[in-house]
Amino acid sequence: MSAITNISQARAVGDEQPEDAESSVYERLRDDIINGRLVANERLKVSELASRMGTSTNPIREALQQLRGEGFVLMTPNRGARVRPIDEEFVRDICEIEVLIEPALTRWFVGIATLQDIDDLERIQMEIETLNYADEEQHSDLDLQFHRLMYDRHYNRHAVDLWVRHRQILGAIGRGFPTPLSRRANVLEEHRQLIACIKAQDAEEAARVIGQHVEGSGRSIIERLRLKKRQS
Repeated sequence: MSAITNISQARAVGDEQPEDAESSVYERLRDDIINGRLVANERLKVSELASRMGTSTNPIREALQQLRGEGFVLMTPNRGARVRPIDEEFVRDICEIEVLIEPALTRWFVGIATLQDIDDLERIQMEIETLNYADEEQHSDLDLQFHRLMYDRHYNRHAVDLWVRHRQILGAIGRGFPTPLSRRANVLEEHRQLIACIKAQDAEEAARVIGQHVEGSGRSIIERLRLKKRQS
């Protein structure tokens, strides 16, 4: 029995996903890869996937192309598509790109940040600190608000869109295991440092802090992937 067939059974136990939009085909396939329901190197047959998802083959092909562009799917001439392993190298590659993107977005934000922006960042940070990771999903939502406030007005929409996609990917991978206490403390402290840099209009130091923030998050996910691998 293929992994694609097994997924149908797994979803029946409570993994149902919305199916009313074509974008959900991409999201479901992405989540199946991240969560191991489609196993590493599994062949992705368009007809099987279309049958399982109750859709035509076109949305499947479009989703596979998008996943190929994001590195989730590998395509080989005459052999079709297969799942790329979600491993340390995959996370490393994303984080290396983000270490280039986010400092640039942050430098720009420091130059245009208003007092209202700073007030909003401090308000969100207060909510994050009050929550203190009691609900990791809610923390992720607040953390996303914090960073979107900084990046959403940037003129380079390609860079912002890439950041959003990478954020979604890393968030989906990270949902498989809790954030260690040491990383939680570092996240809160790095946010505080970032706000202080924005207040001081120190763009270079803010860029350094956000780079450290990205690297720390990447290391944390990689360490948890290694631990999961050792335990399996």
